[in-house]
Amino acid sequence: MTALNQYDRLEASGLWRADPDDQRKEVIVSIGDATLVITDTRDRALAHWSLAAIVRTDPDSDPAIYCPDGDPGETLELGADAQEMIAAIEKLQHAIERSRPRPGRLRLYSVLASVALVAALVVFWLPGAMLRHTVSVVPDVNRVTIGESLLKRIERVAGPRCNDAAGMDALGKLARELGSSRLVVVRSGVRDALPLPGGIVVLNRALIEDYEEPDVAAGYVITEQVSVRANDPLEALLRDSGVLASFRLITTGALTDETLDAYAQHILTDQHPAVSETEQLAGFAEAGVRSSPYAYAIDISGETVLGLIEADPMAGQATRALLKDSDWIRLQNICGG
Repeated sequence: MTALNQYDRLEASGLWRADPDDQRKEVIVSIGDATLVITDTRDRALAHWSLAAIVRTDPDSDPAIYCPDGDPGETLELGADAQEMIAAIEKLQHAIERSRPRPGRLRLYSVLASVALVAALVVFWLPGAMLRHTVSVVPDVNRVTIGESLLKRIERVAGPRCNDAAGMDALGKLARELGSSRLVVVRSGVRDALPLPGGIVVLNRALIEDYEEPDVAAGYVITEQVSVRANDPLEALLRDSGVLASFRLITTGALTDETLDAYAQHILTDQHPAVSETEQLAGFAEAGVRSSPYAYAIDISGETVLGLIEADPMAGQATRALLKDSDWIRLQNICGG
């Protein structure tokens, strides 16, 4: 977005707190890639807020107070000395809003699509075709919203996601190394790794804390990336939830709380779709990551994962370190030890 480039070096100081019971702390605010980046005075990342989902709670008063849409407990306060940042946030939000489809067009498209799909259901009764069509037209922003909604429900079982600031920074580095949109670490509830719509991969803390190197956790992420290519998490959700869920999503852009609640419970106990060793090895080769550490984490004897060990695409080759030792130590403490 051209408007983002104008503010890529803009910074301002502010006061931030994660929830109402915390003390406000001084932070540095900067503009990232369609996000508002909040760091402490030591340049450690504390939060990333999507510019499209920031709400100003007091539009007519000073100082300006912001929060993520739907989470009024986390706040950012920008004073009179941050007027340029306040103006930048407002301008970028307007630019993002202008880039979205016009309401009139979206309404017309929704009506026409609804009529066509209802006719197809009544005349041909092809729920599979409807599901595939829905998955193909759902925008990325809706996928992210659905993934976040499922993650919040998973947190009810697994506990709050681990969010140590230094660990989050290291986790972001690992995500970038692996080409993953977003990695999240939880304390329990998830057996190993779980992909969600919107490019989110949830990891059990044991994958990080119980091993001496990040290659094991990376292996689980790569395996889920390979699985997602053949098994779209959104398609799996809609297939499990029935044709009415697809119809509701394509006509309203959202799913009911009941649908999300039921599916969150389902994926925490359901078996992941199997991924062939051939596909896994291709994923490891593409990422330039060894497959043998991941294989031994699954079966320490190596008997059931012999193909991943013997055909390790990086065997005998010099591989890059996924994280520096200091970053790996920080990541291992992401849940607070």
